[in-house]
Amino acid sequence: MSTLQLLWFVLIGILFSGFFFLEGFDFGVGMSVQTLAHDEEEKEQIIQTIGPVWDGNEVWLLTAGGAMFASFPYWYASLFSGFYLILFIILVGLIIRGVSFEFRHRMPDGKRRRMWNWTLSIGSFIVPFFFGVLFIDLVQGMPLDVKGNMMASFTDYINVFSVVGGVALSLLCYLHGLNYITLKTEGPVRERARNYASFFYWVLYVGLVVFAALLYFKTDFFDNHFLVTMLLVVAIVALTVVANVSVFKKKEMLAFLASGLTLILLVALLFSGLFPRVMIGSEGYYDILIQDASSSPYTLKTMTWLSLTILPFVLAYTGWSYYVFRKRIKHPAIAAVGYEG
Repeated sequence: MSTLQLLWFVLIGILFSGFFFLEGFDFGVGMSVQTLAHDEEEKEQIIQTIGPVWDGNEVWLLTAGGAMFASFPYWYASLFSGFYLILFIILVGLIIRGVSFEFRHRMPDGKRRRMWNWTLSIGSFIVPFFFGVLFIDLVQGMPLDVKGNMMASFTDYINVFSVVGGVALSLLCYLHGLNYITLKTEGPVRERARNYASFFYWVLYVGLVVFAALLYFKTDFFDNHFLVTMLLVVAIVALTVVANVSVFKKKEMLAFLASGLTLILLVALLFSGLFPRVMIGSEGYYDILIQDASSSPYTLKTMTWLSLTILPFVLAYTGWSYYVFRKRIKHPAIAAVGYEG
């Protein structure tokens, strides 16, 4: 395995980490529209927290897919053909979620607007849930032939472990969104988001225990990378505790950063378990290795120079956009009286 092959495997992991850190709270905010808000004004307040940034956050997913296509075409071909239906559902979720932002503003109050509010929340749940299913299927192994073609049945895709992974990722995104709402809003929504987060962290503790047990029995992570896997699992639990305590002590920025780092470490856990493979065959047959799935050295070298040239500008623009829209969003009905949460 060359240095460039390893570099691009790590970079793809970083891109997915950035996507789940940034888009993760977008998904959580989207789910909160129907689960947290009590009226249309509160729903509007919640949506305004991500209005200027949600579409930019999705670029991280497009970049990760493009980087996978260019640097590991064999991985891209096997993954996208084998998980075609799941990726199609994810795409549907992204589409209905994206159009919901636009259409709900064009609808007067009533059934049609309520329909697009529901579409926003459902789409925001579909995407992380099926990403969780996909990643768990990826690490527990799928039936591959010698050419990397996947011949899987329904239970290979949907099983206890993959459903737990989907629910866990959705819950992590929901909590990340609640922490973002407490950071970006004022008024009753802010207090309610804090109360919801305090409750759901206890649910997450149970989910993490189940996830860790299934990770031990259903994957080879602990056999192949015991120390790294154990350290990452412990770090994920520790960050969850930090986020929970921060919510209780009203340290909103710390809670938000801790929940975001939890998502980053979850991606790191999955990618470290995959290494040195990009696809795991059932029972160890026909694994696809990093060195066998990559593009030519010239392609990787060219991509590296282009990425190093463009990346600083992208990061600078992203940071600037968040700085510009850093102020809290007030509830319209109470902004005039100067409510302080």
